[in-house]
Amino acid sequence: MFHTADPEDILKGKITDVYFERTLRILKAKKINPVVKAEFIAKNFPDDWQWAVLAGMEEIAHLLKHLPVKVRAFREGTVFYAYEPVMEIEGRYQDFCVFETALLGLMCQASGIATKAARFKKLAAGRPVISFGARRMHPVLAPMIERNAFVGGCDGVAVVRSGEIIGEDPMGTMPHALIICMGSTVEAIKAYDEVLEPKFKRVALIDTFLDEKFEALNVAEAMGKKLFAVRLDTPASRRGNFFRILEEVRWELDLRGFRHVKLFVSGGIKEEDLPALNPFVDAYGIGTSISNAPVVDFAMDIMEVDGKPLAKRGKWSGSKRVLRCRKCAASRIAPNDAGKRKCDCGRNFKDILLPFADNGKLLQKPLPAKKIRSFVQEQVKRLTIDNQ
Repeated sequence: MFHTADPEDILKGKITDVYFERTLRILKAKKINPVVKAEFIAKNFPDDWQWAVLAGMEEIAHLLKHLPVKVRAFREGTVFYAYEPVMEIEGRYQDFCVFETALLGLMCQASGIATKAARFKKLAAGRPVISFGARRMHPVLAPMIERNAFVGGCDGVAVVRSGEIIGEDPMGTMPHALIICMGSTVEAIKAYDEVLEPKFKRVALIDTFLDEKFEALNVAEAMGKKLFAVRLDTPASRRGNFFRILEEVRWELDLRGFRHVKLFVSGGIKEEDLPALNPFVDAYGIGTSISNAPVVDFAMDIMEVDGKPLAKRGKWSGSKRVLRCRKCAASRIAPNDAGKRKCDCGRNFKDILLPFADNGKLLQKPLPAKKIRSFVQEQVKRLTIDNQ
């Protein structure tokens, strides 16, 4: 058997920290069941990120369909900042007590992956970024990882099932195993060309047996105009100065009339690599850096009990509004009153913490992954990556 939860375990509240189960028993025994409001916020972000992307709301919506609660939430894909409540849940505490663990888990990991993908896409400066990291994680999680990587900004995913979920064809080149089985890179790319449909771009992996420069020339001469790109997945033990390797490959291909051949890179690529490699790279395959992204450390905290503001130390009590300016994108957190508020730029603020679910009825229409991705990219255009 696989060591994973059945979806029914989540819906039945079995995926919960045991102290919530014990809390529920105590509250039932004492007949205490207040109406509470609880909010989901992150007080800070990993690795000094200045912003993050909310993800996981599609799965959260599936769970909320089974709970008698009212929920306000940001639209999935919204860029948010520290201390902003991205979701508020209201109901009898006993009705959702044991689901805190699952709700946080669905939100924290998905948001971390989406944010990391958004950062890579931003750093790639328009170059395609493909999610290659599913093999580093438990296979049950692969579709979740790649769906949120796509939502955050990746242009494609590698796993077949992930492609089905997001409604896009999966993307890939060839593994070292094919080249080893065929005996040479040239024979492998020829077989790829002979067997597979023309819709699959001819991309040769060139680091299996020979120096990248000579292997690039070998496959370019063998394939001519059919060759779309070469991929360098050079292992760290052989990499040396990766920038110089790419520079050399590009020079040699151009010198011999193969300017049409693009350079793809993969294999342990990190954020700090992209600004240096961008001058010679046409597309990136990013694996572990995205699939093993740090989670966004959300917490769920009660901040209102039976209509009265009440929160633990270090938290702001009371229900809140989150406001965003349409013009300058300034943000404000305000008490949940009905008054209109203006931004310093003169435009009215827009509420972005909006009705999401009401006693099992979903109030925000789920959007296709492609539309969420576009929404993310539109927001990220005006943002920076830390000090860059």
